[in-house]
Amino acid sequence: MRAFAALLTRRWVAGIVALLALLGAGAVIGVVGQAERGPTANAMLPLGSDSRAAAELRDQLPQGQGSAAVVLFSSDSALTQEQLGALQRIARELPGATGAPPVVAEDGTAAIVVVPVTAQDNEENIGIVADVRTAARADLPDGVTAQVTGPSAIQADLGAVFDGANVRLLAATASVVALLLIVTYRSPLLWLVPLTVVGVADQLAATLATRTLAAFDVQWDESTIGILSVLVFGAGTDYALLLISRYRDELRVIEDRREAMAHALTRTAEAVLSSATTVVLGLLTLLLSVFPTTRGLGLACAVGVVVAAAFVLVVLPAALVVFGRWIFWPKVPRTGQASLADSRSLWRRVGDAVSRHPRRFATVTLVLLAIAAGGISQIRTGLDGPDQFLEKPEAIAAGERLAESFPAGSADPVIVVSRGVDASRLDSTLKGVEGVSSTRVVASAGRVTEIQAVLAADPGSDAAEQSVRGIRSAVADLGETHVGGTDAEAIDESSATGRDRLLIFPLILGLVLLALGALLRSVVAPVVLVGTVVATYLASLGISWVLFTQVFGFERLDNSVPLFAFVFLVALGVDYNIFLVTRAAEEGRTHGPREGMLRALAATGGVITSAGILLAAVFAVLGVLPLVVLAQLGVVICVGVLLDTLVVRTVLVPAIALVLGDRFWWPRRIGRTPEGAVRHDATGEPDLALAER
Repeated sequence: MRAFAALLTRRWVAGIVALLALLGAGAVIGVVGQAERGPTANAMLPLGSDSRAAAELRDQLPQGQGSAAVVLFSSDSALTQEQLGALQRIARELPGATGAPPVVAEDGTAAIVVVPVTAQDNEENIGIVADVRTAARADLPDGVTAQVTGPSAIQADLGAVFDGANVRLLAATASVVALLLIVTYRSPLLWLVPLTVVGVADQLAATLATRTLAAFDVQWDESTIGILSVLVFGAGTDYALLLISRYRDELRVIEDRREAMAHALTRTAEAVLSSATTVVLGLLTLLLSVFPTTRGLGLACAVGVVVAAAFVLVVLPAALVVFGRWIFWPKVPRTGQASLADSRSLWRRVGDAVSRHPRRFATVTLVLLAIAAGGISQIRTGLDGPDQFLEKPEAIAAGERLAESFPAGSADPVIVVSRGVDASRLDSTLKGVEGVSSTRVVASAGRVTEIQAVLAADPGSDAAEQSVRGIRSAVADLGETHVGGTDAEAIDESSATGRDRLLIFPLILGLVLLALGALLRSVVAPVVLVGTVVATYLASLGISWVLFTQVFGFERLDNSVPLFAFVFLVALGVDYNIFLVTRAAEEGRTHGPREGMLRALAATGGVITSAGILLAAVFAVLGVLPLVVLAQLGVVICVGVLLDTLVVRTVLVPAIALVLGDRFWWPRRIGRTPEGAVRHDATGEPDLALAER
C-alpha cells in the first residue's frame, strides 16, 4: 500500500488519476446507464411459500399474473335507479372490465365493480389503475363518488410513493451531507471535494449495481436504489472524513503535502478496507434470504460499498493533493502544530475521565443499554396494508368505506388456486370454512381453477389470519391447491422473515468476528467489539419502539425492519470500532495499550463523532418517503448509530479495553513500554510490574 500511495500522490499522476476516474465514471453513468427492472410480480413473495406457489400457478391462467382493482361507487344516501343506470354504463366502459354490472350493497349506499388487472410489473400496474380511476370518475351522476381499491390499487399506491422518490431522496441526502461537511470542516471549499467524489461514486454505484443484478438475474424493487444511495453517501462520506482527518494531521508533521497524503493514505487504507470488507460480507449474507428483493438489496448495497471505498481510497486522495494546503482555509494546518493524538481535546479529556474509573463507566453504560433494550419484549411486527403508509392513500380510504357497506374482505379476497381438483368440490370446501362470507369461481383453464373467498373479518386482523389458516387446513388434502392473497402473503412473510433472522443473524456475527480476528490478530478484542455492537442494536430497537408507540403512533414494526437494521447496524457499527482500535493498535506500538487507546480516542473522537452524526442524519432522510417501513428503518439506524458513536465507542469500548489491559489484545501483544516511561494499570495507577517487564 505504501508504494501505491507514493505513486498515486505524485505530481502528474494525481491529477491524471482524478480526472480520468471522474470522466470515466461519468461516461459509464451517461452511456451505460442503470439497468431496467424486469417483471417483479412475485418478487416480494418468499421463495417456497404457499402464497408464492399460488401466484405461480395463477400465472398459468389466461389472464396471467392477474390481480384486481375494485371500483367503489358510494353515496351518502341510497343510490337511485337513475344513478345505478349511469353506473352500469360506466362499469361497461372501465378499462379491462368484464361487462358485469355493479354489485349493490344491502344498505343501497354503495356499489362495486371488480376489474381484472393484468400487469407485468408495478409500473404497468400503476398506469392501469390510473386509467381505471380516470374512467370511473368520468360523467359520474351527481351525489356519487368513485374510488378504486383492491390489491392492484394498493400496490399501485405503494409504488406511487417512489414516483420521483429517488431524485427527492438523492437531493435530500446530498443536502444533508453538504451541510454536515461544511459544519465539520468550517471551510467554504474543502467540502466540495469529498461531496463531488462521493456523489459521482453514488451514481456509478447505482449503474454498476443494477447491471450486476440484471446480469445475475437477481430481482430488486423501487426502494433498492434509494437505500443504496443512502448507504453509499453515508459510508463513502465516513471513509472520506477518516482520510481527510488523517491527512490534516499529517500536514502538521510533514511539510510536503504529497508525502503527507501518501502517509495518511497508507495509515487509513487498512481501516477503510477492513471496514468495507466487513460491511460487504454482512450485506452479502442477505443473498441467503428467501425474499428475492432482499437478495437484490444485499447484492446492490455490497456493490455500492465497494465503489464507495474504491473512490475514497483512489480518487479522493488524488483529487485532494491537486490542491495545496489552502483547500483547508481558513483553518489551514501548519507544520509544527500539535497532532490530534497529542492534543488535550474534548475526547482526550473524556478518555482520561474514563481511565480513572473504567470499571464504573463500563458497568453503568452496560446497565443503561440493558434498560434501553428492555422495550424489545413488547415489540410486535407485521404491518397491515393501511399501516404501510404515513399518509392514507386512496386505496386504503376506499377500502375502509367499502367495509361499511360490504363484508370487510370484499376488496381483498383470499385467492385459492388448484390444479386437478373439481371446481365445485373446491368451492364447497371453502364455503364450509368458518369466517368465509362468500366464494366465487373467477377463472378456470385446463386443469387450473381460481376461486376467490371473501372473508367476514377485516383484512389484516387476527380473525382474518385465523380464517386463512382454516382455509389452508381445509384444502391441505386437495392435491395441488395453494392459498394466496394479501392475508395469506402476510402470514408467509412473517414466517419467512423469522427464518431469515434465525439464519442471517448468527452468520453475520460469525463473519464479522472472523473479519475482526484477521484484522486485529486477536481473539478477545473481536468478541468484545461484536458484543458491544449487538448491545447497541438491542438498545436501539428498544428506544425506537418507545418512539414509535409513544411519539409516532405506530402499533407495529414492519417484518423486515429488525433484519435490515441488524445488518446495517452490525456492519456499519463495527466500522467505528475498527477506526478506533486500529488507531489504538498503531499508537500502542509506541505508547503501550493503555496510552495507545487514549491517544486513539483523542485522534479519532472528533472524526468518528462527525461521521456518526452524518450517517445517522443520512439514514434519517429515509423519512422523506411516506412509507412506514423506510421511516422505521431510518429511525432505528439513526438511533443505533448515535448510540454507537456517542456512548459505546466513546465510553464503553475504551472502558472495557482499559479494564482488560493487555488481555484485550490477546494473544497479540501491543507494544512495550518506551524506555524511561511508566506503564499504568486499568485504574490509571503506575504499574511497576509492567514498567519492569
